[in-house]
Amino acid sequence: MDFTRVDFTPAAEELIRKMTLKHGPLMFHQSGGCCDGSAPMCYPVGMFRIGGSDVLLQKLEVEGLAPIEFYMSASQYEYWKFTHLTLDVVKGRGSGFSVEAPEGVRFLIRSRMLDDAEIEHFGLLKKEVTQ
Repeated sequence: MDFTRVDFTPAAEELIRKMTLKHGPLMFHQSGGCCDGSAPMCYPVGMFRIGGSDVLLQKLEVEGLAPIEFYMSASQYEYWKFTHLTLDVVKGRGSGFSVEAPEGVRFLIRSRMLDDAEIEHFGLLKKEVTQ
């Protein structure tokens, strides 16, 4: 079974390709509340500073493109660690600094809870304390 933390829809893949042609290699950071609420923000690589308080959730594999890193702040990850994310696109302009803002569409996260196999695979099971 192929386990992922983040997937993307065909519409998101298409927009990623379009934005890569315009801006070069991209990365994502799942916003924790500033600007566009809790929206995935897409930036050209190097335009958003990643630090020790960010968690790399996954490197998205879009055929023909370099892997696209998808981050989330560690504090937000603590709330979302049992959640699988799917990157999608909807009509409407976001209010943040994400590269797609001028395009009349915005990236959006759809989510679901991880299943038991995913929780085990990602090492999220709580260790039982023996006395």
